[in-house]
Amino acid sequence: MKIHHVRNATLVIESQDKFILVDPMLGKKGAAGPLTLFRFKPRRNSLVELPANTEALLQKVTHCLITHLHPDHIDPDGIAFLKERKIPVVCSQLDQRKLKKKGLNIELALAYDKPERYLGGKLVGIQAIHGYGFVKKIAGNVMGFHLELPDDKSVYISSDTVYTDYVDQALKTYQPDITVMAAGMARLDIGDYLLMNQADLLKFVQNSPQRVLANHMEALNHCPHTREDLRQLLQKHGLQAKVDIPEDGEVVVY
Repeated sequence: MKIHHVRNATLVIESQDKFILVDPMLGKKGAAGPLTLFRFKPRRNSLVELPANTEALLQKVTHCLITHLHPDHIDPDGIAFLKERKIPVVCSQLDQRKLKKKGLNIELALAYDKPERYLGGKLVGIQAIHGYGFVKKIAGNVMGFHLELPDDKSVYISSDTVYTDYVDQALKTYQPDITVMAAGMARLDIGDYLLMNQADLLKFVQNSPQRVLANHMEALNHCPHTREDLRQLLQKHGLQAKVDIPEDGEVVVY
């Protein structure tokens, strides 16, 4: 298996002849407004361009998983790409109607914790809680995915979540070979964390059975936690050897 990290939470899982795009935010640098105005510098998003190798990678995409509807996970350019290519999409049942209305080809809509056959393997939707306190109500529903493909590694994409019993149970029940962790520690101008805080990140890494891939960093103005910040945190606790922190455009081979 190869995981191509594109930018932010956008990645492609390559398994044999399948190229599964996850959460396509494909707009140009600065295409969207800032997500904070006061807590962090009000810069337009994305903060960075797509990597030079993105277009060639997108031409190989065969399927798509969408965890939720926030524009840093599915933006207008991502929608246009999926529509143009008629890519079969998997999403939460809670998002199915809105995505169909946008013209996407919904192949499968999952309920939480109900396994479904997928690409010769199995796919399970895992509930994610997008923040602490009242911000989780603003953020709305999110679905992580546990993916098992024939003759390959299993992957748990936790998506935008804090560390909860849902996450803990997924790690213990499914024992994924690879876990994907949103590590940007996002916050809005008001309220608590939208993503895992430092204690959550450490717990997630400690409880992940094998390898961890960290993403959702250095692309959005409300995500202050950098790759170097994460490296230092992991080194302090002796966990750095367990975690891959790819640069945009980098491929991690498992």
